[in-house]
Amino acid sequence: MAVKIRLKRMGATKKPFYRVVVADSRYPRDGRFIDEIGTYNPLVNPVDFKVDAEKAQKWIKNGAQPTDTVKSLLKKSGIIQ
Repeated sequence: MAVKIRLKRMGATKKPFYRVVVADSRYPRDGRFIDEIGTYNPLVNPVDFKVDAEKAQKWIKNGAQPTDTVKSLLKKSGIIQ
């Protein structure tokens, strides 16, 4: 089972809002997930990115792979190097 940390799209048309979730890579993007670890709102200035750092590090240590977008957000917020 390949576990990924990725964005789940929420919100209305043309007003995206995302939840940062841990999910099996075989599940649909907006479908089932294992754990919710944060939120991301790209529409506000500055961008609103909140994530539970302990949970994120625990999942990464246990082998969860963040997607490219989530990886760059985690790097900007200083959770991973």
